[in-house]
Amino acid sequence: MLAKRIIPCLDCDLNVPHGRVVKGVEFEQIQYAGEPVALATKYYEDGADEIIFLDITASHERRNTMIDVIKATTENVFVPICVGGGIRKPKDYVNMLKAGADKCSTNTAAIQNPDLINEASKVVGSQACVIGIDAKRHYVDDPQESDNHVIIETSEGYCWYDCSIYGGREFTGIDAINWAMECQKRGAGEILLTSMDRDGTKDGYDIPLNQAMSEMLDIPLIASGGGGTPEHIHQVLSEGKADAALAASIFHFDEYPVPVVKEYLKKMGVAVRI
Repeated sequence: MLAKRIIPCLDCDLNVPHGRVVKGVEFEQIQYAGEPVALATKYYEDGADEIIFLDITASHERRNTMIDVIKATTENVFVPICVGGGIRKPKDYVNMLKAGADKCSTNTAAIQNPDLINEASKVVGSQACVIGIDAKRHYVDDPQESDNHVIIETSEGYCWYDCSIYGGREFTGIDAINWAMECQKRGAGEILLTSMDRDGTKDGYDIPLNQAMSEMLDIPLIASGGGGTPEHIHQVLSEGKADAALAASIFHFDEYPVPVVKEYLKKMGVAVRI
């Protein structure tokens, strides 16, 4: 049995010299959480299986800032590092991997140019190509009128999930589950799935979404958005069938440190690396 992964996420604002980690609620209400290198080092020492850096203010001009952050992090952090935000062409993947990252996550650029997935997977390998999907519920009255969307039944009603781009500021009308399946065919090695409805709420992950997508995919699925307790993480790894659980707030503010979460999962019979 493959061990389930626990992944802290560092949302990085690079508008200051060394960057800073922030956290919001439903992609808004941003608050300061710490410095990227210091937090990453702490999570490595706590036993995190992987760490994801997301550049939420990505631009060409600030790309060197993230490269510097990754170089500084990997001097003392020896777990897989994934970087997302501003990854627009195969060369960006190569530069981040040269800086010490193991994977790159792409969202907006992949939706706007799906061939990027094919190209990048050939250059750096599928294992380094993570596709980020920021999905929001779109409720429907009649589940039979799908318009090529995958309709999922939830406790709040029937819905499909709309992919967003530009950090949740624009919606595409692209069905999240169909898009994930296309990404897999194009060579993506993993999907990072964020529920915009649950992001930062600490109300629990979107179980119907994660379960439906996981059942459709052969590649690993990282669940993101809503983790507030160890019980939530257990639920998304078991009922939601995710391969990994990403969280931010509960780790940044020491509500439930990584070792506490892992000990709980172990007690519940989940295979984790202690």
